[in-house]
Amino acid sequence: MISAVRGTLISKMGDRVVLETTGGVSYELAVPLGVLERLPVEGRAVELKTVLVVREDGWALYGFDQELERTVFQRLLGASGIGPRLALALVSTLGGPRVVAAVRDGDIAALCTVPGIGKKTADRMVLELKDRVRDLALPGAAARRSVPAEQAVQALTNLGYGPADADRAVRAVVSQDGTGEPAELIRRALQRLTERR
Repeated sequence: MISAVRGTLISKMGDRVVLETTGGVSYELAVPLGVLERLPVEGRAVELKTVLVVREDGWALYGFDQELERTVFQRLLGASGIGPRLALALVSTLGGPRVVAAVRDGDIAALCTVPGIGKKTADRMVLELKDRVRDLALPGAAARRSVPAEQAVQALTNLGYGPADADRAVRAVVSQDGTGEPAELIRRALQRLTERR
């Protein structure tokens, strides 16, 4: 099992990053939006904790810079109907601490803000995972605090854009220009969204 990858950040593309190890091997990892936002510029050294998901149609590596987010991702995979793509969307949209808080508190409305999660899926997640996340310690107020990119996605959905479109636009801005204040991310993401119409 691959538990971590350490190397040089070669590229950031949407929800994927490429790291090249000192041995010359490059790994492509899917990462949540929060991780993408916190990564340094290309060419810098990075270490990501990983989860390897093996399926019939291929292997995929998922990367996290915080142990809690990796653990939450792994626990989500244990719920029926939650595959790696949906688990990544949950961690990406809400952040690890907020996923834990939503499941513990039975906050169906918060879970339903994630693209691909409807009321039935959210109800099932709470039922199946409530006891499985009780041991996870939440870092103080972090359960309710959003990083700028998450705030930007939320603002765009409040303006009427679909959660998936808002997430894609913010990812594209963060990949290309790096992170910044929520207002700046919203402005640049809106430019992308209006250019596509």
